[in-house]
Amino acid sequence: MLPNSTAATAAEAAETAEEARRTRILDGAMGVFLAYGFQRTTMDDIARAADISRPALYLQFRNKTDIYRALARRFLEGVFAMAREAMARETSLAGRLGGAIRLTCDTMLEIEASPHGAEILDMRNSLAADIVAAGRDEFHAMVEAAIVAELKQRRADGPAPGFTTAQLADCLLDAIDGLKLRRPTPDEQRAAIDAYIAVVTRAVAG
Repeated sequence: MLPNSTAATAAEAAETAEEARRTRILDGAMGVFLAYGFQRTTMDDIARAADISRPALYLQFRNKTDIYRALARRFLEGVFAMAREAMARETSLAGRLGGAIRLTCDTMLEIEASPHGAEILDMRNSLAADIVAAGRDEFHAMVEAAIVAELKQRRADGPAPGFTTAQLADCLLDAIDGLKLRRPTPDEQRAAIDAYIAVVTRAVAG
């Protein structure tokens, strides 16, 4: 029997190798999804892109939907981590909200610029609705926390009469969601987001 320390080291090495394999699969899948689209991509395509065998791929994921959902989780985790960092670098409410939201929207725009990026994003509500909903809740909490922190700094009792901090966060995120339906250019989108943030910061200022 291996000593405890040796067994632990072996387990950690196996876990690291497993994580590396999973990362390679997700990276490969993202590449082929964006290049060929979700429907046209096969598990064989993903296995080749990840440079692993098809049986090894099925040990990690049952099907393309599982892979898509794992990509959605990874994407949101990465974006939220960057959004928190962007918020931490800013001192004003407009700067905190703008940094987090612009970064998130710019990342989405980069995906949309790929040959099948729009298709991949459009499928999120059918393949990963629960993940997207949980992600929105997390982002909402992040935005509301920034508003609450600003109010505390101002020693204000609350935002403009008739609003709660949760409602202001909802208004901002709902406005951004609605903006996408107009299919604005990237510059128009950024300008509109700046305007929405200005409305929220003015409401917070009272």
